[in-house]
Amino acid sequence: MRPTIVRLALLATLGVAVAACQSSPKTAPAPSGKSAALLAMEQVAISAHKCWIASKDPAFKAYQMANELNSFSGTPRFLLVPAKHYGGKPLLVVQARGNSSRVEVFGPLMAEPLGARIGADIARWQAGNTACGAAA
Repeated sequence: MRPTIVRLALLATLGVAVAACQSSPKTAPAPSGKSAALLAMEQVAISAHKCWIASKDPAFKAYQMANELNSFSGTPRFLLVPAKHYGGKPLLVVQARGNSSRVEVFGPLMAEPLGARIGADIARWQAGNTACGAAA
């Protein structure tokens, strides 16, 4: 009878040892399917639309927003174009690329007096502060 108990104990110990060697499944956070660039641009674009366009800010009255966040190129962006010429040359491009959450801003409007305000607004929104700020 003793050998049976010893064998069962040995078998149980072996089972525990094998179970301990098994790697447990890693639980990864569920991906949102959105790149860092898209997440950053969504936040900036929502604030830009709210503060510049929907609020009817006089400084942005001559422009309308062309939203291109659903870009398959990995470069979500939005443009400011002349209000009366939607297909016109973009006067402002706000974009981020790939897995970077760094937002780039360029275009002729950045050389205008409004450029300083645009830069400050974009930097504030990218940092997570969605306040509209003071008019230029």
